[in-house]
Amino acid sequence: MKAFGDVFLAAALIPFVYYLIVLFSSWRFFNEVPSSGSGAAFTPPVSNLKPIRGLDPDAYENFASFCRQDYPAYELLFCVGSRDDPAVPVLEKLARDFPEQPMRILFEAGGSGTNDKVKKLDRLVAEARHEIVVINDSDVRARPDYLRSVVAPLADPKVGAVTCFYLPIEEHGFAESLQNISMLSDFYAGVLVAKQLDGVKFALGTTIATRRSCLAKFGGYKAIENRPGDDLLVGRLIAEQGYEVKLLPYTISTVADYQSVPDLLHKRMRWLVVMRHMRPWGHLGLLLTQGLPWSLAAVALHPTAGVALGYLGAYLGLRCAITWVIGIRGLKHSGVWSRMPLVVVWDAVAFFLWVGSFGRNSIRWRDQEYNIRNGRLEPVIPNP
Repeated sequence: MKAFGDVFLAAALIPFVYYLIVLFSSWRFFNEVPSSGSGAAFTPPVSNLKPIRGLDPDAYENFASFCRQDYPAYELLFCVGSRDDPAVPVLEKLARDFPEQPMRILFEAGGSGTNDKVKKLDRLVAEARHEIVVINDSDVRARPDYLRSVVAPLADPKVGAVTCFYLPIEEHGFAESLQNISMLSDFYAGVLVAKQLDGVKFALGTTIATRRSCLAKFGGYKAIENRPGDDLLVGRLIAEQGYEVKLLPYTISTVADYQSVPDLLHKRMRWLVVMRHMRPWGHLGLLLTQGLPWSLAAVALHPTAGVALGYLGAYLGLRCAITWVIGIRGLKHSGVWSRMPLVVVWDAVAFFLWVGSFGRNSIRWRDQEYNIRNGRLEPVIPNP
């Protein structure tokens, strides 16, 4: 029994090794000196593509921010499922308010795929007038320098795609604060470790800047129209062609599309279920990155002051350090210190979500339920 206890105490140190790798990866990333070159002067015409389904909070201001870009020539393309979509009046008002901005609203995605967003993106790419395309979600809001910032790295022909971080414009309530601290302390930590160990072989859906030719080389969005996790897949498929996927220390703003803790948990469970199907071994390995349950188990197995102080103290210290490096020093986000206790709350929630994700094979996006089978989406058709 003592031997088992000693082995368990050793195993419980593994998350701390991961946390040290996070700190190294994050510190190194945010200390990288931006490469000089012609990127700042690289401003080719751009097609900004937006798949739309339903009306997000503050939708008009989100869309309008893309009409105020400090960029010489770009078009805005929106694709909605039908003229009955509640976003259509907002888009029509946008066109009236910004008559100088080239803008088109496309209706109906077409195609036979099950992923509605990907079908819309397939049509948007086909309709785009320019080689450089910037794809972003409907719930994001951009600063005027956004297009210049995310397009500039494409001046290097070795760069096939560009993506960046995202942070909320403001926080309202506990759910949004919990989501924000989870991104800074957990999600972005994993992103930066992945970059350090294996390079960037993914993209974040809030921003994907790329070339139409890079999309065409893997078959474009048509090739993944039945797959979940389109943003991750696009980054992976572009990287597999030998291109670099560039992650910028730049942030675009988001407006929360959830109003309660249950909504947030539903959103995060959807992410986890998709990741379990796309990267099953990586998803299983998340257990080794969760210091809170390991530390509590270590204390329960060896209830001594030394074990409690050592494991729980190391856990709290490293988690605070990670959140500081990424959230405060790296992304310059305000209000992080006051929300630091939520790191522990999130880690507890994340563990139970991870456990629960093994019992689910379906996800819900907007108003549609999907099953995931063999890495493909299958719409759930209600019984009459």
